[in-house]
Amino acid sequence: MRKRTRVYAAGVATSLAAVLTATTASAAPAPGTPGVGDPYYPGDGNGGYDVIHYDIRLTYEPGTDHLSGTTTILATPTAELSSFNLDFALDVESVRVNNRPARVDRDPADPTEVVVTPAAELAPGEPMTVVVRYADTPSEVEVNGFTAWKRTDTGALAVDEPHVAEWWYPSNDHPTDKATYDVSVAVPDDVAALSNGVLTGQSKTRAGWTRWNWRSAEPQATYLTFLAVGDYDVRSSTTPSGLPSLNAYDAGLGEIRPAAEASVERTPEVVEFLEELFGPYPFEAQGGVVTHGLGFALETQTRSVYDAGFFSRGSNMSVVVHENAHQWFGDSVSLGAWSDIWLNEGFASYAEFLWSEHAGEGTAAELAQYLYDSIPADDPFWQVLPGDPGAENQFHAAVYDRGALAAHALRTTVGDEVFVEILRTWLDTYRGTHATLDDFVALAEELSGTQLDEVFDTWLFTKGKPEVGPNGASADSAARTTAVTEPESFREISFTHEQLAKRH
Repeated sequence: MRKRTRVYAAGVATSLAAVLTATTASAAPAPGTPGVGDPYYPGDGNGGYDVIHYDIRLTYEPGTDHLSGTTTILATPTAELSSFNLDFALDVESVRVNNRPARVDRDPADPTEVVVTPAAELAPGEPMTVVVRYADTPSEVEVNGFTAWKRTDTGALAVDEPHVAEWWYPSNDHPTDKATYDVSVAVPDDVAALSNGVLTGQSKTRAGWTRWNWRSAEPQATYLTFLAVGDYDVRSSTTPSGLPSLNAYDAGLGEIRPAAEASVERTPEVVEFLEELFGPYPFEAQGGVVTHGLGFALETQTRSVYDAGFFSRGSNMSVVVHENAHQWFGDSVSLGAWSDIWLNEGFASYAEFLWSEHAGEGTAAELAQYLYDSIPADDPFWQVLPGDPGAENQFHAAVYDRGALAAHALRTTVGDEVFVEILRTWLDTYRGTHATLDDFVALAEELSGTQLDEVFDTWLFTKGKPEVGPNGASADSAARTTAVTEPESFREISFTHEQLAKRH
């Protein structure tokens, strides 16, 4: 099955290349495509241009949920364009392209597709500046019956995966087009406006209002940007490695607050541990935000966001490890298509196993065997394929847990030294860009000198419980041995699935 997936992915890439080549070769300018052809979300992203930078300047009123502002997009056309699309769901007031007013239309088949026709045709390779003014009430805007914008008691959260940008800024919304960001948000003095990267400053804009300014200097995917407005206790410090660290805690956490702090304040320690495995931390800042009303945790770049429920039983280092492992797997090296989600979740989940071993709470081998033994063969869990789960199962527990077992099976097959070499080479080679599962398999086979179809087919692309466990023992032999005692940290790891619907 993995081989068929490879052919399909290659077919998509070939067809996209053909479209771009035909567009470039054409004598007449043509519209940019309304999507990049992602197998799960074909309408995501837009063809014909590459975004370099987003400058997002907003004003938000928590009491009315009114959001207004301007996003300036610096981009480069990759083809001669008569028009191009932006992914955006809010009401657009005006668009200017290269300082001239442009015509704006909505695609009637997809309300998130904003079609922009500039006053003059756009030449490939020539920089373009797009200025979009807009205003709306994001919580009232639904796309297919859903809104990713979440109002809270004191503000709002623009945090979600795979889509969130459409509810607060226009973009080329696909992980294959990463950019740098400046985010500036004016809010009432009694609330904070939090986002990614480094806080470059706060300034009073008028009586009762403060503007918060953030900068992300490393390439960032659209779904990894976030905005959190509300009553937060914001704590700034410097990590032992010299990076700025900013953590924020919802003022309403109550008795959960100490457990949240006992976990999130250890982020620099977690990063140091992960650097030993994955190589240097890829970004300019660290931190975390703990809030209410989210329902999951997400690896928003440089500063993960956690729902308070993760800490309702006490400290929870597994979720902090998971989201920070994503800073390498998913944030620095982004997926080439949403069907490649295992590259993000499998290794972030396996990092939890490795932290458990580091903390003396059960080895990775013990956790892998316990997890394998604890799920019956007839459980529907084994019918979801981590290597291509489908959009409907993209965040299924199997993508995380069977994905972690796949990572451990790879480790046991190639050995520890080669396993670490594969991970570090992968992260170094594709840092700041994106890559596919096929790219990972090819690299793993090259560095190990081993044909790995059996490992990847078994754990990622074959339905049913594998007959051989992640540590290499057959299911029958595992059943005949003395039952493995539940590792201490396994309750913490499984809790993240039981208590909350998603752990990204």
